[in-house]
Amino acid sequence: MLIIQLAVLFLFLAIGELVVYITDIPVPSSIIGMLLLTLSLQLRIIRLRHVAGVADFLVGNLGFFFVPAGVALLGYFDLIREQWVAIVGASAISTFIVIGITGWVHQIIRKSSHHHHNKNNRPMPQKS
Repeated sequence: MLIIQLAVLFLFLAIGELVVYITDIPVPSSIIGMLLLTLSLQLRIIRLRHVAGVADFLVGNLGFFFVPAGVALLGYFDLIREQWVAIVGASAISTFIVIGITGWVHQIIRKSSHHHHNKNNRPMPQKS
């Protein structure tokens, strides 16, 4: 079953490669493939059991996949030492921006969902 699950993941990676090759869009093929896999799972074209085992394994060992990137950073240690203030500053600012936008979108979705839920089931309570 593991081979079938790996084959499903590699199939979607190959589809992502094909999409990027045909359209020449500047998005990594792995991202396109995973978006297509997510869509296929949501539409129940692919069942979760077709990828669950290998996905659990990959997520469980995710830290291992960052080792090559971490080692590669050592080659740029001088540049990082020179630019650490800019790197830390950009990381902090972008983190706050992402948190803010995520919270804002979450509030919009909750309000929309709450309004839709109340519209279909019962009148919204009036605030005094």
